[in-house]
Amino acid sequence: MQMMIDVLAQILGTLWAHKLRSFLTMFGIAWGVGSLLLLVGLGEGFRTGNKRSLSELGENIMFLFPGHAPAVAGSMNSAREYRLTYKDYIDIRNESPHIRAITPVINTSDVHAVSEFATASGQLTGAEPQYNGIRFLPLRQGRWLNDLDEAQKRDVVVLGDEMTHNLFPGRPAVGSFILLNDHRFEVIGTLKRVGRGDENSTNTRAYIPFQVMRSDFPLKGEESYDAISFLNYQPRTADEHALAEDEARRVIARNHHFDYRDEDAFEGWDTVKQAQMMGTIFDAMNEFLGTVGLVTLALGAIGVINIMLIAVTERTREIGLRKALGATNRSIMLQFFAEGVLLTLVSGLVGMALAGGLMALLGSYNGPAGFDPPRLVAKTAVLAIGSLTLAGVAAGLYPARKVARLEPVEALRQE
Repeated sequence: MQMMIDVLAQILGTLWAHKLRSFLTMFGIAWGVGSLLLLVGLGEGFRTGNKRSLSELGENIMFLFPGHAPAVAGSMNSAREYRLTYKDYIDIRNESPHIRAITPVINTSDVHAVSEFATASGQLTGAEPQYNGIRFLPLRQGRWLNDLDEAQKRDVVVLGDEMTHNLFPGRPAVGSFILLNDHRFEVIGTLKRVGRGDENSTNTRAYIPFQVMRSDFPLKGEESYDAISFLNYQPRTADEHALAEDEARRVIARNHHFDYRDEDAFEGWDTVKQAQMMGTIFDAMNEFLGTVGLVTLALGAIGVINIMLIAVTERTREIGLRKALGATNRSIMLQFFAEGVLLTLVSGLVGMALAGGLMALLGSYNGPAGFDPPRLVAKTAVLAIGSLTLAGVAAGLYPARKVARLEPVEALRQE
């Protein structure tokens, strides 16, 4: 124990005797570790933010919107607009074995909501009960729409979080009644807040049975009672998303009389495909950021190695004197080993602490949609500190071992 205390005292004395060199060495190590952790943390923030944004829509969600069908194949100049219909929904549901769930949706923003306490505006959505199994709609109170609501065309509504707070500030909403464009609806449920800030429109929506929406709030400018805003559906599994999309497109093309192979005729959004594409992009981004961080780390390691080599060379006479006084090769090697470990380990921990502190400060900042604050990746921290510690120890031990083998007289002769 006393020997370790003596070694530590010698190390601290040596570092203090060369304050500027020690500071620059530690700064280089801390900078390399901190830069690597921050760059990798930023990449991880992008990845988790994008994943969170998609999960707030739902799992494996796919959209199909109205589009333009060319009268002449491949020529969009001759395109005619077509609307999706309730018949399209029924046909896709009955003829598409790779689609697990599907619902028609009618959306409108031309609705004024009034409660006995306040008024509010937002989006009104009509959908069938399976909608909350497709989309991410976590209930806070009450219940979701059910099959009886749909079959009996009940005037019931489920409110998003912001809509609830606007219409019922500090008051219970479930069981109360509201007016939607002078139509009286009973509030049967409220939703939890989805997303951060105002980035998710789910919070400003009210949800009613599809058949009620179809009767009382049909799409404007449409002669057909059958028209819907879009279709939401899910494949049986994520791997079958392309098959599900192909089945839905075939039905739409047949019903609206155009070639299903014409990509320009369809408007849709496949979150499964987007997630795969974003995963590839973020993998490449992580590799790039990691490479930049590793280069920074390597530069720090080179600085450590250089300074340790110089330090050992300068202390050749000291090593010779200690050997003349009876120091063993083992004790000399132990000192340089401990010095390398202490210098690099402490510097690496300082760099990790600084990077972690900066990430914590960024954690209070609500970035744009699809971006989470950077996160400290423990595996990267261990790798960075471990590699620099190994470099520092190796750089100190190699020349120290050569010098320790010299005879004391030869070591004392060195200038």
